[in-house]
Amino acid sequence: ITVTWLTFVADYVVNLILVDRRWTWFRRHLFDLAVIVLPALRPLRLLRLVTLVRALQGLAGAVFRGRIVAYVAATTVLLVFVASLAILDTERSAPGALITTFGEALWWAFVTITTVGYGDLYPVTSTGRFIAAAVMIGGIALIGVVTATLASWIVENVARRDVASQAATRREVAELADEIRKLRHELTRMDEANVRKDSEAR
Repeated sequence: ITVTWLTFVADYVVNLILVDRRWTWFRRHLFDLAVIVLPALRPLRLLRLVTLVRALQGLAGAVFRGRIVAYVAATTVLLVFVASLAILDTERSAPGALITTFGEALWWAFVTITTVGYGDLYPVTSTGRFIAAAVMIGGIALIGVVTATLASWIVENVARRDVASQAATRREVAELADEIRKLRHELTRMDEANVRKDSEAR
């Protein structure tokens, strides 16, 4: 643990030394400083993998919805993993803790993010409860995104079919209008022919 913490410190210091505008970099990386100062936040460094997910979004296809699905799936996996590490780091040394192994932490995170909440494992510390609340909110948000994406897909399909139906109806109306014009022209021609015959007969 000490070696890991020193690695974080070295990473922070080296980045601070190498940048051109140190004060600007410092203000934009307060979270990295908090990770070093507060040990409980260290697992959240894994959220940097979201950058990798963002870079891979282009490979998920040109469709925006496909990118959202890929992003939500990757975010869910990351959130479960990070929450497992965070709750394990917080709970395992607490008196009366129920979450003492990574397997238990992973099960707890999965049950919590899906809002099932069996109650067999739960945090006993204030920090653990705060992490649990964050995981619950994240789970609800992810479910909302999935639901909204599905609703968007359904609405788009219905709208596409509606547009196709309207286009077909417009074509049929145009064809009928053309036929009516032809019939009117034919009737006019027949009326003119009848008028000429009447005139010749007189």
